Amino acid sequence: MNFRTEIIKHTNKIILFFLLSFFISSCSESYNLQTDTYEEAIVIEATLTNELKKQEIKITKTSRFEDEEVVVETGANVVVKDNLNNEYVFTENSGKYVSQSEFEILPNRQYTLEIKTKDGKVYKSSSETLPTVSPIISITPSVVVNNKNETGVQMNANSYDPNRTSNYYRYEYEETYKIIAPRWTSDRAVVTGPKNIKIDEDNDPAKRICYSTIKSTDILVTSTNDLAEDRVNFPVRFIKQDNYIIAHRYSILVKQYVENKAAYTFHKTMKEISSSSSVLSPKQPGVFSGNIRCISNVDEKVMGYFDVASVSSQRIFFNYTDFFPPTNTPAYFSACEPMQLKFCFESNVTPPCDGYTIISGLQNNSLSYFYGNYVETACADCTTFSSNIIPSFWKE
Repeated sequence: MNFRTEIIKHTNKIILFFLLSFFISSCSESYNLQTDTYEEAIVIEATLTNELKKQEIKITKTSRFEDEEVVVETGANVVVKDNLNNEYVFTENSGKYVSQSEFEILPNRQYTLEIKTKDGKVYKSSSETLPTVSPIISITPSVVVNNKNETGVQMNANSYDPNRTSNYYRYEYEETYKIIAPRWTSDRAVVTGPKNIKIDEDNDPAKRICYSTIKSTDILVTSTNDLAEDRVNFPVRFIKQDNYIIAHRYSILVKQYVENKAAYTFHKTMKEISSSSSVLSPKQPGVFSGNIRCISNVDEKVMGYFDVASVSSQRIFFNYTDFFPPTNTPAYFSACEPMQLKFCFESNVTPPCDGYTIISGLQNNSLSYFYGNYVETACADCTTFSSNIIPSFWKE
């Protein structure tokens, strides 16, 4: 599941918490949340930026507590308008709405989102203006011990606005890391018959090194409004020393969004609600209000925020040995201990034969040959769970 799907999945359930809280916040007794208390609402995720690109908007529906899938609102008419009568039409594309043409959010213009669903409901946002553009100055990694007494690498985003016009920040990140399959060899076992295998020396070397990319799912916000300076040194990501994702080479791309106060308050409240253990938590985040309304039915509930934000980004790379000795390199995702399986098919022998297990494992790609023994394939072929395509931005 990718970042956007995960965020919307959490968002859909946050609105359900919010709706339920109206009914149970005054209760002194415990309350078991039931599916029949579910109330459907539309969920709109729209962050448009000053990047010249095809902008994207997500429109889904709230989820029940037990739901795993995200229900996408299809067949909607989606348009963004500015105060100079420019219109930007969005069309459906792979579960989201994408602008038909590239455009960027420009300063000193007012933008409004309008949505009409296939069942005739009309939603409209308030008019929003691009906040100050304040670029990231640097992303700094350093070794720290966190409040759980864990040693690892902390990555902080740094920026500074001498004019004190930014104040409200939100962050996302995308991390990419190198994987080296520890049990890859040039030999491979090939099934040639119901009870036969052969060992070839032509195993594909492209199965040894891979690259995985993961997008953040946390809501990361901060404000400098109460500080003496509009200066940010925000902890974006902490990775424990023994986490394999930094075992070889690691890269993180951090995006910094400068938002207005209302957008910041919305995201901060959403973070507080999602981090609460339940709607009965003593931590009460306050009113959860967005800037989108259903103008065709004032009683229709809608969740979301039409966010117009300036964005900047920066990417860094580092190796494990930049911070820690190579003798402490983190272990692979799996133990990868060779399995001493016996390739035979007789019954009533000691130790027992494993021929059928080996044949089946090779055929379904769950086992790989390793110097006369066998290992789970993920230890010998990283392409079973990752990609061996070198990212275009990657640097060694």
